[in-house]
Amino acid sequence: MSFLPSSFLGALLFFTCFGNLYHGVALASVTRHYKFNIRLKNVTRMCGTKTIITVNGKFPGPRVFAREGDRVVIKVVNLVSNNITIHWHGIRQLQSGWADGPAYITQCPIQTGQSYVYNYTITGQRGTLWYHAHISWIRATLYGPIIILPKQNESYPFVKPYKEVTTIFGEWWKADTEAVINQALQTGAGPNNSDSYTINGFPGPSKNCSSNETYRLKVKPGKTYLLRLINAALNDELFFKIANHTFTVVDTDASYVKPFDTDTIYIAPGQTNMVLFKTKNISFNAKFLMAARPYSTAASGTFDNTTVIGLLEYDVVNITSANSSITALLVPPLPPINATAYVANWTNQLRSLANSRFPINVPQTIQRRFLFTVGLGTNPCPKNQTCQGPTNTTKFAASVNNVSFQMPTTALLQAHYYRRWKGVYTTDFPNNPLIPFNYTGTTPNNTQVTNGTKLVVLPFNTTVELVLQGTSTLGAENHPFHLHGYNFYVVGQGSGNFNSTTDSPKFNLIDPDERNTVGVPSGGWIAIRFRADNPGVWFMHCHIEIHISWGLRMAWLVMDGVLPSQKLPPPPADLPKC
Repeated sequence: MSFLPSSFLGALLFFTCFGNLYHGVALASVTRHYKFNIRLKNVTRMCGTKTIITVNGKFPGPRVFAREGDRVVIKVVNLVSNNITIHWHGIRQLQSGWADGPAYITQCPIQTGQSYVYNYTITGQRGTLWYHAHISWIRATLYGPIIILPKQNESYPFVKPYKEVTTIFGEWWKADTEAVINQALQTGAGPNNSDSYTINGFPGPSKNCSSNETYRLKVKPGKTYLLRLINAALNDELFFKIANHTFTVVDTDASYVKPFDTDTIYIAPGQTNMVLFKTKNISFNAKFLMAARPYSTAASGTFDNTTVIGLLEYDVVNITSANSSITALLVPPLPPINATAYVANWTNQLRSLANSRFPINVPQTIQRRFLFTVGLGTNPCPKNQTCQGPTNTTKFAASVNNVSFQMPTTALLQAHYYRRWKGVYTTDFPNNPLIPFNYTGTTPNNTQVTNGTKLVVLPFNTTVELVLQGTSTLGAENHPFHLHGYNFYVVGQGSGNFNSTTDSPKFNLIDPDERNTVGVPSGGWIAIRFRADNPGVWFMHCHIEIHISWGLRMAWLVMDGVLPSQKLPPPPADLPKC
Protein backbone atom coordinates (compact mmCIF):
# COMPACT_ATOMS: atom_id res chain seq x y z
CA MET A 1 0.00 0.00 0.00
CA SER A 2 1.50 3.30 -0.98
CA PHE A 3 0.80 6.05 1.50
CA LEU A 4 0.78 9.70 0.62
CA PRO A 5 1.02 12.41 3.31
CA SER A 6 -2.69 13.12 3.01
CA SER A 7 -3.60 9.54 3.83
CA PHE A 8 -2.67 9.70 7.46
CA LEU A 9 -4.51 12.88 8.41
CA GLY A 10 -7.08 10.73 10.18
CA ALA A 11 -4.41 9.31 12.49
CA LEU A 12 -2.42 12.47 12.84
CA LEU A 13 -4.08 15.24 14.83
CA PHE A 14 -1.09 17.47 14.79
CA PHE A 15 2.61 17.06 14.50
CA THR A 16 5.43 19.44 14.45
CA CYS A 17 7.16 20.63 11.30
CA PHE A 18 5.35 18.32 8.88
CA GLY A 19 6.42 20.42 5.93
CA ASN A 20 10.04 19.57 6.53
CA LEU A 21 9.59 15.82 6.14
CA TYR A 22 10.04 15.88 2.39
CA HIS A 23 12.18 18.97 2.06
CA GLY A 24 15.90 19.38 2.46
CA VAL A 25 15.54 21.77 5.36
CA ALA A 26 17.88 21.10 8.27
CA LEU A 27 15.77 20.27 11.26
CA ALA A 28 16.44 19.05 14.77
CA SER A 29 14.49 16.14 16.19
CA VAL A 30 10.83 16.95 16.73
CA THR A 31 7.88 15.65 18.70
CA ARG A 32 5.14 14.02 16.64
CA HIS A 33 1.66 13.79 18.14
CA TYR A 34 -0.96 11.24 17.16
CA LYS A 35 -4.35 10.28 18.49
CA PHE A 36 -5.62 6.71 18.14
CA ASN A 37 -9.33 6.24 18.74
CA ILE A 38 -9.88 2.51 19.16
CA ARG A 39 -13.31 1.96 17.70
CA LEU A 40 -15.47 -0.56 15.88
CA LYS A 41 -15.82 -0.57 12.12
CA ASN A 42 -17.97 -2.68 9.79
CA VAL A 43 -15.77 -4.20 7.08
CA THR A 44 -16.97 -6.40 4.20
CA ARG A 45 -14.75 -9.21 2.97
CA MET A 46 -15.45 -12.59 1.34
CA CYS A 47 -19.26 -12.29 1.08
CA GLY A 48 -19.78 -11.07 4.62
CA THR A 49 -19.70 -7.92 6.73
CA LYS A 50 -17.99 -8.13 10.08
CA THR A 51 -17.51 -5.67 12.93
CA ILE A 52 -13.82 -5.36 13.75
CA ILE A 53 -11.67 -3.37 16.18
CA THR A 54 -9.64 -0.66 14.44
CA VAL A 55 -7.55 2.46 14.92
CA ASN A 56 -9.59 5.46 13.75
CA GLY A 57 -11.79 3.19 11.65
CA LYS A 58 -8.88 2.17 9.40
CA PHE A 59 -7.99 -1.41 8.42
CA PRO A 60 -5.07 -1.85 8.39
CA GLY A 61 -4.40 0.98 10.81
CA PRO A 62 -2.89 4.37 9.91
CA ARG A 63 0.84 4.71 9.82
CA VAL A 64 3.03 6.27 12.47
CA PHE A 65 5.62 8.38 10.69
CA ALA A 66 8.84 9.76 12.20
CA ARG A 67 12.54 10.25 11.76
CA GLU A 68 15.33 8.70 13.75
CA GLY A 69 15.74 10.72 16.94
CA ASP A 70 12.15 11.98 17.03
CA ARG A 71 9.90 11.76 20.05
CA VAL A 72 6.52 10.14 19.39
CA VAL A 73 3.50 10.85 21.60
CA ILE A 74 0.39 8.79 20.88
CA LYS A 75 -2.81 9.18 22.86
CA VAL A 76 -4.82 5.96 22.71
CA VAL A 77 -8.53 6.28 23.59
CA ASN A 78 -10.46 3.04 24.10
CA LEU A 79 -13.97 3.35 22.65
CA VAL A 80 -14.71 -0.40 22.52
CA SER A 81 -15.87 -2.88 25.15
CA ASN A 82 -12.63 -4.89 25.06
CA ASN A 83 -9.60 -4.03 27.14
CA ILE A 84 -6.83 -2.64 24.89
CA THR A 85 -3.07 -2.21 24.87
CA ILE A 86 -0.80 -1.38 21.93
CA HIS A 87 2.77 -2.61 21.48
CA TRP A 88 5.21 -0.63 19.31
CA HIS A 89 6.94 -3.67 17.91
CA GLY A 90 10.70 -3.24 17.61
CA ILE A 91 10.98 0.19 19.24
CA ARG A 92 13.88 -0.02 21.71
CA GLN A 93 11.99 1.95 24.40
CA LEU A 94 15.19 3.17 26.05
CA GLN A 95 14.13 4.44 29.47
CA SER A 96 10.49 4.28 28.35
CA GLY A 97 9.52 0.77 29.36
CA TRP A 98 6.12 2.03 30.51
CA ALA A 99 5.29 2.64 26.83
CA ASP A 100 6.11 -0.85 25.53
CA GLY A 101 2.53 -2.05 25.65
CA PRO A 102 2.12 -5.80 26.40
CA ALA A 103 -0.84 -6.31 28.72
CA TYR A 104 0.06 -7.29 32.30
CA ILE A 105 3.78 -7.07 31.52
CA THR A 106 4.49 -3.31 31.35
CA GLN A 107 0.98 -2.00 31.91
CA CYS A 108 -2.55 -2.88 32.86
CA PRO A 109 -4.95 -2.65 29.91
CA ILE A 110 -6.74 0.52 28.87
CA GLN A 111 -10.32 -0.08 29.92
CA THR A 112 -13.43 1.05 28.09
CA GLY A 113 -13.74 4.84 28.04
CA GLN A 114 -10.21 5.33 29.33
CA SER A 115 -7.06 6.59 27.61
CA TYR A 116 -3.29 6.30 27.89
CA VAL A 117 -0.48 8.29 26.29
CA TYR A 118 2.41 6.27 24.87
CA ASN A 119 5.52 8.44 24.91
CA TYR A 120 8.86 7.29 23.51
CA THR A 121 11.89 8.47 21.57
CA ILE A 122 13.21 6.62 18.53
CA THR A 123 16.90 6.19 19.27
CA GLY A 124 19.39 4.75 16.78
CA GLN A 125 16.72 3.16 14.60
CA ARG A 126 15.54 3.76 11.09
CA GLY A 127 13.53 1.56 8.73
CA THR A 128 10.22 -0.29 9.08
CA LEU A 129 8.59 -1.42 12.33
CA TRP A 130 4.93 -1.80 13.26
CA TYR A 131 2.38 -1.56 16.04
CA HIS A 132 -0.31 -3.97 17.12
CA ALA A 133 -2.69 -4.75 19.96
CA HIS A 134 -0.97 -6.85 22.62
CA ILE A 135 -3.84 -8.47 24.47
CA SER A 136 -5.62 -11.70 23.53
CA TRP A 137 -6.06 -11.98 19.71
CA ILE A 138 -7.19 -8.41 19.08
CA ARG A 139 -4.16 -7.75 16.89
CA ALA A 140 -5.97 -9.74 14.17
CA THR A 141 -7.33 -6.40 12.94
CA LEU A 142 -5.62 -3.79 15.11
CA TYR A 143 -2.23 -3.23 13.50
CA GLY A 144 -0.38 -0.73 11.34
CA PRO A 145 3.07 0.38 10.14
CA ILE A 146 5.72 2.51 11.81
CA ILE A 147 7.83 4.28 9.16
CA ILE A 148 11.14 5.68 10.43
CA LEU A 149 13.12 7.80 7.98
CA PRO A 150 16.81 8.57 8.51
CA LYS A 151 17.71 11.86 10.19
CA GLN A 152 17.46 15.00 8.10
CA ASN A 153 20.30 15.26 5.55
CA GLU A 154 21.15 11.58 6.00
CA SER A 155 20.51 9.07 3.24
CA TYR A 156 19.82 5.39 2.84
CA PRO A 157 22.92 3.18 2.32
CA PHE A 158 21.38 2.08 -0.98
CA VAL A 159 20.02 3.69 -4.12
CA LYS A 160 17.28 6.23 -3.51
CA PRO A 161 14.00 4.62 -4.54
CA TYR A 162 11.55 6.23 -6.93
CA LYS A 163 8.75 5.43 -4.48
CA GLU A 164 8.24 3.67 -1.15
CA VAL A 165 5.39 1.19 -0.69
CA THR A 166 4.18 -0.42 2.55
CA THR A 167 2.87 -3.96 2.22
CA ILE A 168 1.33 -5.67 5.26
CA PHE A 169 0.43 -9.35 5.30
CA GLY A 170 -2.39 -10.41 7.58
CA GLU A 171 -5.15 -12.96 8.09
CA TRP A 172 -8.92 -12.68 7.80
CA TRP A 173 -11.38 -14.61 9.91
CA LYS A 174 -15.09 -14.67 9.19
CA ALA A 175 -15.45 -15.74 12.82
CA ASP A 176 -14.79 -13.55 15.84
CA THR A 177 -11.14 -14.21 16.73
CA GLU A 178 -11.85 -13.73 20.42
CA ALA A 179 -14.36 -16.59 20.18
CA VAL A 180 -11.80 -18.66 18.24
CA ILE A 181 -9.10 -18.43 20.92
CA ASN A 182 -11.56 -18.77 23.79
CA GLN A 183 -12.90 -21.99 22.29
CA ALA A 184 -9.38 -23.35 21.72
CA LEU A 185 -8.34 -22.64 25.30
CA GLN A 186 -11.56 -24.16 26.65
CA THR A 187 -11.34 -27.39 24.65
CA GLY A 188 -7.54 -27.70 24.65
CA ALA A 189 -7.54 -28.13 20.87
CA GLY A 190 -5.78 -26.23 18.15
CA PRO A 191 -7.71 -23.13 16.98
CA ASN A 192 -9.90 -22.88 13.91
CA ASN A 193 -8.03 -21.54 10.91
CA SER A 194 -8.34 -18.14 9.31
CA ASP A 195 -10.37 -18.01 6.09
CA SER A 196 -7.74 -16.16 4.07
CA TYR A 197 -4.43 -14.40 4.17
CA THR A 198 -4.53 -10.75 3.20
CA ILE A 199 -2.29 -8.17 1.53
CA ASN A 200 -3.02 -4.73 2.97
CA GLY A 201 -6.34 -6.05 4.22
CA PHE A 202 -7.47 -7.64 0.94
CA PRO A 203 -7.94 -11.42 0.48
CA GLY A 204 -7.42 -11.39 -3.28
CA PRO A 205 -9.35 -12.89 -6.22
CA SER A 206 -8.93 -16.56 -5.32
CA LYS A 207 -11.68 -16.50 -2.69
CA ASN A 208 -15.43 -16.50 -3.21
CA CYS A 209 -16.88 -12.99 -3.52
CA SER A 210 -13.43 -11.43 -3.31
CA SER A 211 -12.72 -10.63 -6.96
CA ASN A 212 -12.97 -6.92 -6.17
CA GLU A 213 -11.00 -7.30 -2.94
CA THR A 214 -7.56 -7.53 -4.50
CA TYR A 215 -4.57 -5.42 -3.57
CA ARG A 216 -3.23 -3.65 -6.67
CA LEU A 217 0.16 -1.98 -6.89
CA LYS A 218 0.58 0.36 -9.84
CA VAL A 219 4.18 0.93 -10.98
CA LYS A 220 6.08 2.80 -13.67
CA PRO A 221 8.51 1.00 -15.98
CA GLY A 222 12.23 1.18 -15.30
CA LYS A 223 11.92 2.47 -11.74
CA THR A 224 13.33 1.27 -8.40
CA TYR A 225 10.75 0.80 -5.64
CA LEU A 226 11.29 0.21 -1.94
CA LEU A 227 8.85 -2.27 -0.44
CA ARG A 228 8.36 -2.10 3.33
CA LEU A 229 7.11 -5.60 4.16
CA ILE A 230 5.42 -6.48 7.46
CA ASN A 231 4.07 -9.87 8.52
CA ALA A 232 1.11 -9.11 10.80
CA ALA A 233 -0.45 -12.57 10.39
CA LEU A 234 -1.44 -14.19 13.67
CA ASN A 235 -0.23 -17.73 13.19
CA ASP A 236 1.78 -18.17 10.01
CA GLU A 237 5.17 -17.53 8.49
CA LEU A 238 4.97 -16.64 4.83
CA PHE A 239 6.76 -16.85 1.50
CA PHE A 240 6.18 -13.89 -0.87
CA LYS A 241 6.94 -13.52 -4.55
CA ILE A 242 6.09 -11.33 -7.55
CA ALA A 243 6.03 -13.16 -10.89
CA ASN A 244 9.05 -12.49 -13.12
CA HIS A 245 10.63 -9.98 -10.70
CA THR A 246 13.45 -10.16 -8.19
CA PHE A 247 14.12 -8.37 -4.91
CA THR A 248 17.20 -6.97 -3.22
CA VAL A 249 16.94 -7.33 0.56
CA VAL A 250 18.44 -4.27 2.30
CA ASP A 251 16.95 -4.26 5.82
CA THR A 252 15.50 -6.60 8.46
CA ASP A 253 13.61 -5.37 11.52
CA ALA A 254 14.83 -1.78 10.94
CA SER A 255 18.50 -2.78 10.73
CA TYR A 256 20.42 -2.53 7.47
CA VAL A 257 21.90 -5.70 5.97
CA LYS A 258 24.41 -6.43 3.25
CA PRO A 259 22.21 -6.44 0.12
CA PHE A 260 21.44 -9.77 -1.49
CA ASP A 261 19.18 -10.73 -4.37
CA THR A 262 16.32 -13.21 -4.19
CA ASP A 263 13.09 -13.92 -6.05
CA THR A 264 11.29 -15.03 -2.86
CA ILE A 265 10.94 -13.38 0.54
CA TYR A 266 10.60 -15.40 3.73
CA ILE A 267 9.04 -13.44 6.59
CA ALA A 268 7.82 -14.65 9.98
CA PRO A 269 5.05 -13.10 12.11
CA GLY A 270 6.41 -9.96 13.75
CA GLN A 271 9.25 -9.51 11.27
CA THR A 272 9.75 -6.69 8.79
CA ASN A 273 11.88 -6.50 5.66
CA MET A 274 12.78 -3.67 3.33
CA VAL A 275 13.47 -4.79 -0.22
CA LEU A 276 14.23 -2.99 -3.45
CA PHE A 277 12.75 -4.13 -6.70
CA LYS A 278 13.30 -2.66 -10.13
CA THR A 279 10.47 -2.68 -12.62
CA LYS A 280 11.02 -3.80 -16.18
CA ASN A 281 11.59 -1.48 -19.12
CA ILE A 282 8.44 -2.34 -20.97
CA SER A 283 6.22 -0.22 -23.20
CA PHE A 284 2.83 -1.77 -22.52
CA ASN A 285 0.49 -2.06 -19.57
CA ALA A 286 1.60 -5.47 -18.31
CA LYS A 287 0.23 -7.20 -15.23
CA PHE A 288 1.94 -9.69 -12.93
CA LEU A 289 0.60 -11.60 -9.97
CA MET A 290 2.12 -11.38 -6.50
CA ALA A 291 1.48 -14.23 -4.10
CA ALA A 292 2.05 -15.22 -0.49
CA ARG A 293 1.46 -18.55 1.22
CA PRO A 294 2.59 -20.16 4.47
CA TYR A 295 5.70 -21.96 5.56
CA SER A 296 4.75 -24.53 8.18
CA THR A 297 5.90 -27.83 9.63
CA ALA A 298 3.10 -27.86 12.23
CA ALA A 299 2.02 -31.24 13.47
CA SER A 300 -0.24 -29.85 16.21
CA GLY A 301 -3.26 -29.29 14.01
CA THR A 302 -4.35 -27.89 10.68
CA PHE A 303 -3.40 -24.46 9.39
CA ASP A 304 -4.51 -22.11 6.64
CA ASN A 305 -2.67 -23.46 3.60
CA THR A 306 -4.23 -21.07 1.09
CA THR A 307 -2.46 -18.57 -1.17
CA VAL A 308 -3.25 -14.86 -1.23
CA ILE A 309 -2.96 -13.06 -4.55
CA GLY A 310 -2.25 -9.41 -5.36
CA LEU A 311 -1.66 -7.62 -8.64
CA LEU A 312 1.32 -5.65 -9.94
CA GLU A 313 0.13 -3.33 -12.70
CA TYR A 314 2.42 -1.40 -15.03
CA ASP A 315 1.11 2.08 -15.75
CA VAL A 316 2.49 3.25 -19.09
CA VAL A 317 1.42 6.75 -20.08
CA ASN A 318 -0.68 7.08 -23.26
CA ILE A 319 -0.69 3.34 -23.83
CA THR A 320 -3.91 1.37 -23.84
CA SER A 321 -4.19 -2.38 -23.86
CA ALA A 322 -6.88 -4.96 -23.38
CA ASN A 323 -7.49 -5.80 -19.74
CA SER A 324 -6.22 -9.32 -19.18
CA SER A 325 -8.17 -11.34 -16.66
CA ILE A 326 -6.42 -12.01 -13.37
CA THR A 327 -7.37 -15.67 -13.76
CA ALA A 328 -5.33 -15.80 -16.98
CA LEU A 329 -2.15 -14.73 -15.20
CA LEU A 330 0.28 -17.26 -13.79
CA VAL A 331 0.68 -17.53 -10.03
CA PRO A 332 4.39 -17.29 -9.25
CA PRO A 333 5.79 -20.60 -7.96
CA LEU A 334 6.62 -20.55 -4.24
CA PRO A 335 8.71 -22.95 -2.16
CA PRO A 336 6.93 -26.00 -0.72
CA ILE A 337 4.95 -25.31 2.43
CA ASN A 338 7.39 -27.33 4.56
CA ALA A 339 10.59 -25.97 2.94
CA THR A 340 12.71 -25.90 6.10
CA ALA A 341 16.01 -26.17 4.20
CA TYR A 342 15.00 -23.22 1.99
CA VAL A 343 14.24 -21.11 5.08
CA ALA A 344 17.62 -22.01 6.61
CA ASN A 345 19.50 -21.09 3.43
CA TRP A 346 17.53 -17.84 3.10
CA THR A 347 18.17 -16.68 6.66
CA ASN A 348 21.84 -17.66 6.46
CA GLN A 349 22.30 -14.97 3.82
CA LEU A 350 21.45 -12.20 6.29
CA ARG A 351 24.49 -10.18 7.39
CA SER A 352 24.61 -6.75 9.03
CA LEU A 353 26.24 -3.93 7.08
CA ALA A 354 28.78 -3.61 9.92
CA ASN A 355 30.68 -0.73 8.33
CA SER A 356 32.06 2.54 9.66
CA ARG A 357 28.80 4.38 9.01
CA PHE A 358 26.58 1.66 10.48
CA PRO A 359 28.77 -0.23 12.96
CA ILE A 360 27.55 -3.06 15.15
CA ASN A 361 28.50 -3.92 18.70
CA VAL A 362 28.30 -7.67 19.20
CA PRO A 363 29.17 -8.65 22.79
CA GLN A 364 32.50 -10.47 22.57
CA THR A 365 32.79 -11.42 26.24
CA ILE A 366 29.73 -13.12 27.71
CA GLN A 367 28.73 -12.88 31.37
CA ARG A 368 25.54 -14.99 31.34
CA ARG A 369 24.80 -17.99 29.11
CA PHE A 370 21.36 -19.55 28.80
CA LEU A 371 19.88 -22.54 26.99
CA PHE A 372 16.11 -22.33 26.59
CA THR A 373 14.10 -25.16 25.06
CA VAL A 374 11.02 -23.93 23.19
CA GLY A 375 8.17 -26.10 22.03
CA LEU A 376 4.82 -27.69 22.71
CA GLY A 377 3.57 -29.82 25.57
CA THR A 378 0.41 -30.60 27.47
CA ASN A 379 -1.60 -29.68 30.52
CA PRO A 380 -4.04 -32.15 32.09
CA CYS A 381 -7.69 -31.81 31.23
CA PRO A 382 -9.79 -30.44 34.13
CA LYS A 383 -11.77 -32.99 36.09
CA ASN A 384 -15.14 -33.97 34.66
CA GLN A 385 -14.23 -32.53 31.26
CA THR A 386 -13.30 -34.18 27.98
CA CYS A 387 -10.62 -32.28 26.08
CA GLN A 388 -9.50 -32.18 22.45
CA GLY A 389 -5.74 -31.91 22.85
CA PRO A 390 -3.27 -34.61 21.83
CA THR A 391 -5.52 -36.96 23.85
CA ASN A 392 -8.98 -36.52 25.31
CA THR A 393 -7.40 -36.13 28.76
CA THR A 394 -4.95 -33.36 27.83
CA LYS A 395 -4.87 -29.85 26.47
CA PHE A 396 -2.23 -28.37 24.18
CA ALA A 397 0.27 -26.17 25.99
CA ALA A 398 3.64 -24.60 25.17
CA SER A 399 6.65 -23.72 27.27
CA VAL A 400 10.14 -22.30 27.58
CA ASN A 401 12.37 -24.68 29.56
CA ASN A 402 9.16 -26.56 30.34
CA VAL A 403 7.69 -23.50 32.11
CA SER A 404 4.39 -22.45 30.58
CA PHE A 405 4.07 -18.77 31.45
CA GLN A 406 0.97 -17.79 33.39
CA MET A 407 -0.17 -14.22 32.84
CA PRO A 408 -0.46 -12.24 36.10
CA THR A 409 -3.44 -10.07 36.98
CA THR A 410 -1.32 -6.99 37.63
CA ALA A 411 1.49 -5.59 35.48
CA LEU A 412 4.92 -7.07 36.22
CA LEU A 413 6.69 -3.75 35.69
CA GLN A 414 4.50 -2.04 38.30
CA ALA A 415 5.00 -4.90 40.74
CA HIS A 416 8.78 -4.59 40.25
CA TYR A 417 8.91 -0.80 40.44
CA TYR A 418 6.82 -0.58 43.63
CA ARG A 419 8.51 -3.69 45.10
CA ARG A 420 5.20 -5.47 45.45
CA TRP A 421 6.26 -8.56 43.55
CA LYS A 422 5.49 -11.22 46.15
CA GLY A 423 2.62 -13.32 44.90
CA VAL A 424 2.94 -11.77 41.43
CA TYR A 425 6.10 -13.38 40.06
CA THR A 426 9.17 -15.31 41.10
CA THR A 427 12.76 -14.94 39.91
CA ASP A 428 13.65 -18.61 39.59
CA PHE A 429 13.24 -19.13 35.86
CA PRO A 430 15.65 -21.97 34.96
CA ASN A 431 18.82 -21.01 33.07
CA ASN A 432 18.88 -24.42 31.38
CA PRO A 433 16.45 -27.32 30.95
CA LEU A 434 15.94 -28.93 34.34
CA ILE A 435 15.75 -32.38 32.74
CA PRO A 436 17.92 -32.65 29.60
CA PHE A 437 16.65 -34.98 26.87
CA ASN A 438 17.08 -35.55 23.15
CA TYR A 439 15.33 -32.30 22.23
CA THR A 440 14.89 -33.03 18.53
CA GLY A 441 14.36 -36.78 18.87
CA THR A 442 11.13 -38.67 19.45
CA THR A 443 8.52 -37.13 21.72
CA PRO A 444 9.21 -38.07 25.37
CA ASN A 445 6.64 -40.11 27.27
CA ASN A 446 5.93 -37.23 29.65
CA THR A 447 4.85 -34.10 27.77
CA GLN A 448 3.33 -32.28 30.73
CA VAL A 449 4.56 -28.72 31.36
CA THR A 450 4.87 -26.80 34.61
CA ASN A 451 3.02 -23.52 34.98
CA GLY A 452 4.21 -20.30 36.61
CA THR A 453 5.11 -16.62 36.31
CA LYS A 454 8.88 -16.84 36.46
CA LEU A 455 11.42 -14.18 35.42
CA VAL A 456 15.16 -14.06 34.78
CA VAL A 457 16.91 -11.20 36.60
CA LEU A 458 19.83 -9.49 34.86
CA PRO A 459 22.05 -6.80 36.39
CA PHE A 460 22.28 -3.71 34.22
CA ASN A 461 24.69 -4.02 31.27
CA THR A 462 25.03 -7.80 31.53
CA THR A 463 26.18 -9.40 28.29
CA VAL A 464 23.94 -12.33 27.40
CA GLU A 465 24.23 -15.31 25.09
CA LEU A 466 20.99 -17.21 24.64
CA VAL A 467 20.54 -20.43 22.70
CA LEU A 468 16.91 -21.11 21.83
CA GLN A 469 16.60 -24.84 21.21
CA GLY A 470 13.53 -26.09 19.37
CA THR A 471 12.02 -29.37 20.46
CA SER A 472 10.13 -32.01 18.51
CA THR A 473 7.71 -32.65 21.37
CA LEU A 474 4.30 -33.09 19.69
CA GLY A 475 5.93 -32.07 16.42
CA ALA A 476 8.87 -29.85 15.44
CA GLU A 477 7.90 -26.33 14.39
CA ASN A 478 9.60 -23.07 13.56
CA HIS A 479 9.06 -20.57 16.40
CA PRO A 480 9.57 -16.85 15.57
CA PHE A 481 10.74 -15.39 18.89
CA HIS A 482 10.42 -11.69 19.65
CA LEU A 483 12.33 -9.89 22.41
CA HIS A 484 10.75 -6.64 23.61
CA GLY A 485 12.94 -3.62 24.35
CA TYR A 486 16.03 -4.92 22.56
CA ASN A 487 17.69 -5.74 19.31
CA PHE A 488 19.91 -8.80 19.37
CA TYR A 489 22.54 -10.34 17.12
CA VAL A 490 21.87 -13.72 15.51
CA VAL A 491 25.33 -15.27 15.88
CA GLY A 492 24.50 -18.84 14.92
CA GLN A 493 21.87 -21.34 13.88
CA GLY A 494 21.76 -25.01 13.08
CA SER A 495 19.72 -28.20 12.90
CA GLY A 496 19.45 -30.85 15.60
CA ASN A 497 20.59 -30.33 19.16
CA PHE A 498 22.94 -27.47 20.02
CA ASN A 499 26.46 -28.59 20.94
CA SER A 500 28.45 -25.89 22.72
CA THR A 501 31.75 -27.60 21.97
CA THR A 502 31.33 -27.84 18.21
CA ASP A 503 28.79 -25.09 17.44
CA SER A 504 30.06 -22.13 19.49
CA PRO A 505 33.39 -21.81 17.62
CA LYS A 506 31.42 -21.31 14.40
CA PHE A 507 29.50 -18.28 15.70
CA ASN A 508 29.56 -15.19 13.48
CA LEU A 509 30.80 -12.35 15.69
CA ILE A 510 31.82 -10.13 12.75
CA ASP A 511 28.62 -9.19 10.92
CA PRO A 512 25.65 -11.13 12.34
CA ASP A 513 22.11 -10.11 11.48
CA GLU A 514 20.64 -7.64 13.99
CA ARG A 515 16.93 -7.91 14.64
CA ASN A 516 14.13 -8.15 17.21
CA THR A 517 12.31 -11.28 15.96
CA VAL A 518 14.02 -14.46 14.81
CA GLY A 519 12.80 -17.91 13.84
CA VAL A 520 13.97 -20.82 15.95
CA PRO A 521 14.41 -23.42 13.18
CA SER A 522 12.10 -26.40 13.06
CA GLY A 523 14.11 -29.22 14.62
CA GLY A 524 17.04 -26.90 15.31
CA TRP A 525 18.44 -24.01 17.34
CA ILE A 526 19.32 -20.32 17.14
CA ALA A 527 21.94 -18.42 19.15
CA ILE A 528 21.62 -14.71 19.93
CA ARG A 529 23.64 -12.17 21.90
CA PHE A 530 22.62 -8.85 23.45
CA ARG A 531 23.65 -6.41 26.15
CA ALA A 532 21.08 -5.79 28.90
CA ASP A 533 21.37 -1.99 28.80
CA ASN A 534 17.67 -1.12 29.08
CA PRO A 535 16.15 -1.39 32.58
CA GLY A 536 12.64 -2.76 32.91
CA VAL A 537 10.61 -5.91 32.43
CA TRP A 538 10.85 -7.23 28.89
CA PHE A 539 8.58 -9.86 27.40
CA MET A 540 10.04 -12.57 25.14
CA HIS A 541 7.67 -14.87 23.30
CA CYS A 542 6.84 -16.80 20.19
CA HIS A 543 4.99 -14.56 17.75
CA ILE A 544 2.69 -17.34 16.57
CA GLU A 545 -0.38 -16.25 18.45
CA ILE A 546 -1.71 -19.67 19.44
CA HIS A 547 1.69 -20.55 20.88
CA ILE A 548 1.83 -17.42 23.02
CA SER A 549 -1.71 -18.19 24.18
CA TRP A 550 -0.55 -21.69 25.16
CA GLY A 551 2.29 -20.22 27.27
CA LEU A 552 5.32 -20.01 24.96
CA ARG A 553 6.58 -16.83 26.64
CA MET A 554 8.74 -15.54 29.49
CA ALA A 555 10.15 -12.24 30.73
CA TRP A 556 13.50 -10.69 31.60
CA LEU A 557 13.86 -8.29 34.52
CA VAL A 558 16.75 -5.90 33.84
CA MET A 559 17.77 -3.96 36.93
CA ASP A 560 18.71 -0.28 37.10
CA GLY A 561 22.26 0.86 36.60
CA VAL A 562 24.10 3.46 38.68
CA LEU A 563 23.69 6.57 36.54
CA PRO A 564 20.39 8.44 36.11
CA SER A 565 20.45 7.54 32.41
CA GLN A 566 20.58 3.87 33.42
CA LYS A 567 17.44 3.88 35.56
CA LEU A 568 13.78 3.27 34.80
CA PRO A 569 11.89 6.56 35.28
CA PRO A 570 8.75 6.67 37.44
CA PRO A 571 5.51 5.63 35.72
CA PRO A 572 3.42 8.29 34.00
CA ALA A 573 0.44 9.65 35.90
CA ASP A 574 -2.09 8.20 33.44
CA LEU A 575 -0.72 4.63 33.56
CA PRO A 576 -3.83 2.40 33.50
CA LYS A 577 -4.85 0.57 36.66
CA CYS A 578 -5.85 -3.08 36.83
